[in-house]
Amino acid sequence: MRRELMLAVMIGAAALGGCTRKQAPGNASDLAGGGPASDPYAENGEDPALARLQADLAATAGDRVFFTFDAYALSPDARATLTRQAQWLRQHPRVGFLVEGHADERGTREYNLALGDRRARAAADFLAVQGIAPARITTISYGKERPEALGSDEASHAQNRRAVSVVIQLP
Repeated sequence: MRRELMLAVMIGAAALGGCTRKQAPGNASDLAGGGPASDPYAENGEDPALARLQADLAATAGDRVFFTFDAYALSPDARATLTRQAQWLRQHPRVGFLVEGHADERGTREYNLALGDRRARAAADFLAVQGIAPARITTISYGKERPEALGSDEASHAQNRRAVSVVIQLP
């Protein structure tokens, strides 16, 4: 009896293991290979069109500017990058921007959130001076919570002191 039960369980497991689960079809673009899962730019369910625009921004204008320690003043390199971003935004009038402010790991959480906010606002204000409507620009500070580079050396800190421009859809 015990051997028969074991045999029945093994046969059932083998039968179930060979079955595949049928997926419900998505929209036509998913079936044609144009959905987010097959788009090389889209990650984690991102809108493929926005992901392509983000990649274009990064390639043509740059999508981040860097700051010195404990500062939010824009360097000449940062101004040049933001000027290119403003040109890019003028070519894409239906696109909005989220400017993320970041800080390195030094300092308290509260201090770095405030510093990240000042960095994001400095970049956003510069874009506005370049003629980009403030309604197209949103800012957020992540402080030290989303480091680009892990490490406690100056090279890592320099990569983490940044403002990143992210393409978003206008409401």
